[in-house]
Amino acid sequence: MNQFPPLQTSKRILMGPGPSDAHPRVLQALATPLIGHLDPEFVGLMDEIKQMVQLTFQTQNPLTFVVSAPGTAGMETCLVNLLEPGDEALICIHGVFGGRMADIAERCGAKVTKVEAPWGESIDPQQVKAALENINPKLIAIVHAETSTGVLQPLEEISQMAKDAGALLVVDAVTSYCGTEVKVDEWGIDAIYTGTQKCLSAPPGLSPVSFSEKAVEAMDRRKTKVQSWFLDLTLVKNYWSGQKRAYHHTAPVSAMYGLREAYRVVLEEGLEARFARHHENHLYLKEQLEALGFEFLVKEAFRLPMLNTVKIPDGIDDATTRSRLLNEFNIEIGGGLGKFAGKVWRIGLMGESCTRTHVNQLIAALKQIM
Repeated sequence: MNQFPPLQTSKRILMGPGPSDAHPRVLQALATPLIGHLDPEFVGLMDEIKQMVQLTFQTQNPLTFVVSAPGTAGMETCLVNLLEPGDEALICIHGVFGGRMADIAERCGAKVTKVEAPWGESIDPQQVKAALENINPKLIAIVHAETSTGVLQPLEEISQMAKDAGALLVVDAVTSYCGTEVKVDEWGIDAIYTGTQKCLSAPPGLSPVSFSEKAVEAMDRRKTKVQSWFLDLTLVKNYWSGQKRAYHHTAPVSAMYGLREAYRVVLEEGLEARFARHHENHLYLKEQLEALGFEFLVKEAFRLPMLNTVKIPDGIDDATTRSRLLNEFNIEIGGGLGKFAGKVWRIGLMGESCTRTHVNQLIAALKQIM
């Protein structure tokens, strides 16, 4: 006798730091019948996805593909393939995920120098410049969109510093990807990773990545094996390219179906139109929240349009209010991480969750609760 009932979840309005709502076409694609991961049809699908990743990263890098694991695996893929024991790495930290990059780099045996900014602020390029006077790093790593704080980090000046220092530039674009400009080739990014569940509005569990020719050359010069077998690009790249695909692992076929359809939705809308939509709805949310007495954590010039971090007003209990939003209105927003726990909310306007209707639903619910 089956003791477990059929799966039935609540229909949530996802306005947290991820995942975001998925387009009905994406959900329908997930139900497509399975084929083998080495079936010629699936290999063709992989080629299409690779092209879509290149278009959305705005790159022509040949080594561009999707890691069969979530965004943190993309982070590890970049770092474990580029760093060997004894290498120097400069890691910029202005929130949780910069700290995670530093942790992974240290696990690779790298000598890590940290450049830190207070949470809620961006990294000052002059800090990077000063650090480079004393070290010769193999790579500089930085978070473009810090999900824990809502900071959008300018990259172009730091990218030029990396180039002048002969260092690779590694970028975390998990939250910014498909919601604001990410120009891999133009900005001189050597390794980049993201996730599928935020502004791309695909199911979580996959991580698009891209590597420049300079990064590939650095990997080819390695003297030691990559510490992770699964993430070793000398093995993985032969699964995603070449005339004869070498078996590496069984790809998540259904997740790839959903990802392909999510990319079709993005490219049909157009990147510039999508970026404009995120910015416009951010401004609308800002106007509505400030009218209720909310204050943004991040200075306007460095604010993420898709991840809005606001200070919780006096007299409003964090956990109680978020619980009521979820249980009474089916709206999910995010609480603060680390030192901001209980002090801020992280309100997502990502992909399919970035509409004026989403903003209106949240504001109406907050007015009733407050």
